[in-house]
Amino acid sequence: MMDAAEYCRQVETYLCRKNDGHLIRIVGPAFEQVSGWAAQGVPLALAFRGIDQYCERYYAKGPRRRPVRIEFCEADILSLFDDWRRAVGVARLDGADESVAAARDTLPAHLDRLIARLTALRARRPSAAFDAAIEAAVRELDILRGAATHARGDARAAILARLAAVDGALLEAARAEVGEPQAIALRQEADAEIAPFAARMSAEARSRAVDAAFARLTRDAAGLPVLRLEP
Repeated sequence: MMDAAEYCRQVETYLCRKNDGHLIRIVGPAFEQVSGWAAQGVPLALAFRGIDQYCERYYAKGPRRRPVRIEFCEADILSLFDDWRRAVGVARLDGADESVAAARDTLPAHLDRLIARLTALRARRPSAAFDAAIEAAVRELDILRGAATHARGDARAAILARLAAVDGALLEAARAEVGEPQAIALRQEADAEIAPFAARMSAEARSRAVDAAFARLTRDAAGLPVLRLEP
């Protein structure tokens, strides 16, 4: 497991790049804050993505007036970590569980966002096989979108089940898209993400967690969103 000082150095270096070389030192209360992320087991990749998310919103507001400080990124980072823990099935290393349930998304809005993201993904010119899989998924999502507005009970459950099936098919296509060498590297990264939690997990639970982490990393590498929606 990476020690807190090294974790903070890497976060500081990444934040410096996001600030166009402007160095904001992670010291004092900020060091304690970031060290806390390390103690909870927040993977560095998630910390970097949380910084990205905050910066994207910040830049969208217009010209920057001041460099981004790490303190401003914490909500994004911990939200991503909460989602990651639920996905891979691990608990925080510090023993606390302060996860806050996200607002329930509406099914039509979820489908609209998926169609938009998958359409944008096709513009990145993926391989012919992956493009065909994405196109097929978009066609199916269009059909599901037409029935989603008034779907209740069994009808909604059927849409969610179909959405999960489409998600699984796209994930398999994404694994083929990234290729074997990158898949091996992603599997190693998934192992590293889960390693800090491994001592408190059974072999079966660790295997499931690594598989889930690998799936998330594969999605990220292929630019694929999560299609599933919790009931």
